[in-house]
Amino acid sequence: MKDTPIQFGKTFSGQAAELCRLTGTNGLEADVTDYGATLVSLRYPDHKGTVRDLVLGYDSVLGYETGSCYFGATVGRNANRIRGAVFDLNGQEYHLSANEGKNNLHSGPNGYSFRLWQISERRRRENSITFFLESPDGDQGFPGNLEVSATYELTGDGALKIHYEAVSDQNTLINMTNHGYFNLNGHNSGNVLEQWMELEAEYYTPVCASSALPTGEIRQVAGSPFDFRRPKRIGQEIGDGDIQLSRAGGYDHNFVIDGTSGVLRKAASAFSEESGIGMEVWTDLPCVQFYTANFVEGQRGKEGAVYGKRSGFCLETQYYPNSINTPGFPVFVLSPGKRWEATTIYRFYHIK
Repeated sequence: MKDTPIQFGKTFSGQAAELCRLTGTNGLEADVTDYGATLVSLRYPDHKGTVRDLVLGYDSVLGYETGSCYFGATVGRNANRIRGAVFDLNGQEYHLSANEGKNNLHSGPNGYSFRLWQISERRRRENSITFFLESPDGDQGFPGNLEVSATYELTGDGALKIHYEAVSDQNTLINMTNHGYFNLNGHNSGNVLEQWMELEAEYYTPVCASSALPTGEIRQVAGSPFDFRRPKRIGQEIGDGDIQLSRAGGYDHNFVIDGTSGVLRKAASAFSEESGIGMEVWTDLPCVQFYTANFVEGQRGKEGAVYGKRSGFCLETQYYPNSINTPGFPVFVLSPGKRWEATTIYRFYHIK
């Protein structure tokens, strides 16, 4: 049996968006839309059996078209920031849109988050769906004709798996992620400060005073509010006056995941004592951006909810931000004809 398509409204230009419902095991159910290849809802029963929607989002496509928070979106061609909205590749300078001061954030206003993707009918199932996008040479300012796909799958162990693939005909940057905002008490339950977080990261990358760009330093977390190597509440040190937290308005930092890049490994885990719901994040990418919704204010979301500051947390798996412009950071460049693949898994369970 295939998933059930649902009309999700029309864009301002009159294009119809579709919502696809995926059904997995352990009560896990997801809604995804072809607009932005976006995760709209993720439902899971709490320890009492009450189903909670664990991600922030909107009721129709218009919310995603006009919103600025990237709720649940597939971000590309390059997630996070590029300093000065410019980079040099193979001796040629490429200019992007400056949409965060002088910098480029999430590939600018024409990012993949704001487009209708194609649905593969051949790869549509009850528990999975694949979205495709063709991104021409020069799109957003990046070189190379890129063919990219994002597959959402609910697996047999109570997890949401997102798998990306891409092929280019030129050397190009690629750094795609999902920008889901999680709240383990439910999307409409208030802030996440009492929820617990653990990050498998001995190092993080501090940000500049004038922007959220990394300084280029790779700093140990030990002895700082960025040490989540043992579980602690998200809000435990978020307001303690640390200069890095002050600069970003909370956590909005890149953490370097322990272990070997390219190998699927645990990056993070979180849980809520109130709902009894826990989650793990697994990825084969080198880093994860931990973000505490520092700039979410008055966003009118699903079911009449109004989302504010700290109403969710993001765990965006990624390459090092602005690596192309940062000496000492590992740089990933997709070569022509080579297939890029990356996987991120969000697994849900009940804590004891």
